[in-house]
Amino acid sequence: MTHDTEHPTLPEAARPAVNDLQQVELLHRAVEDAKAAIGRRIIGQREVVEHLLIALFSNGHALFVGVPGLAKTLLIQTLAEVLDLGFNRIQFTPDLMPSDVTGTDVLEQDPQTGRRSFRFVKGPIFTNLLLADEINRTPPKTQAALLQAMQEHQVTASGATHRMPDPFHVFATQNPIEQEGTYPLPEAQLDRFMFMLDVRYPAADEEVEIVRSTTGEAKGALPKVLSPERILALQALVRRVPAPESVVKHAVSLVRSTRPDSVDDHVSGAGAQRIREFVSFGAGPRASQYLVLGAKARAAMMGRPSATVEDVRALAVPVLAHRVVTNFHAEASGVRPADLVRTVLESVRG
Repeated sequence: MTHDTEHPTLPEAARPAVNDLQQVELLHRAVEDAKAAIGRRIIGQREVVEHLLIALFSNGHALFVGVPGLAKTLLIQTLAEVLDLGFNRIQFTPDLMPSDVTGTDVLEQDPQTGRRSFRFVKGPIFTNLLLADEINRTPPKTQAALLQAMQEHQVTASGATHRMPDPFHVFATQNPIEQEGTYPLPEAQLDRFMFMLDVRYPAADEEVEIVRSTTGEAKGALPKVLSPERILALQALVRRVPAPESVVKHAVSLVRSTRPDSVDDHVSGAGAQRIREFVSFGAGPRASQYLVLGAKARAAMMGRPSATVEDVRALAVPVLAHRVVTNFHAEASGVRPADLVRTVLESVRG
């Protein structure tokens, strides 16, 4: 891990200001402190924790895929505690209504004047970190209630707009055993998530430590590493981290290589044939934006002053896999979207 204060490939005008360099170093230290604090309660899952923090500092949302019992809920709760953020959890079920998520208007009567009026009672979505548990088990109408909030950070009810608190992030889970669930997430909903993260089983030694730590004496509260105001400042800092033209172009090339109609412009041979054979629709422009923004966050979190092609490539699978729509031939052949993203990475070199 480097902490260089200069980047030789960047022109002087593209280098971050000295104050921003200092802020990048502070962000790096805060991230290391947050990882250490989270590690006191969450054993393993280092890559998931890193991607979760990248999503947070990129002001994005994340979708977690993993079997029950892998501490997904505990991880989000722990993150909220360490960063001193508000936290709510919604268990998504087939009978959940949109108003159960966003809130509803209630009729109230003034005891003195007898005048009646409606008052909006905010739902659990009005928090800093929202855990949408098993999001694919609720009807599309309720899923859609999240769309405006995730994209615009506001909710509209009875003609009035209510702003979400800042920062605001949705971290959702779905179970791979019932991958389609009762109501599969539509592409428009999936595209709102910056990352789709696979939460895997722990290694053997990690599982031994999990059992030992969770069946022993209860541990105390975790330290507060950051505050909501500080997180907002660091999110603004991430956007100021330089991304050279070569980094932006590489991100766009990766994204365009997932599309059958433009893959030949960036990939040749077997890789291009594989995309044309198995992909119905590739990733859209939002994927390029998230690749570059995530690369900036990753660089800053590691104490580096600018994003690199390697930062983009490191985030390609979690950013692109859920945006690649495969066809029936791919399903019949056992080819997953993540496999096709790896094909693109092998074909498009930095």
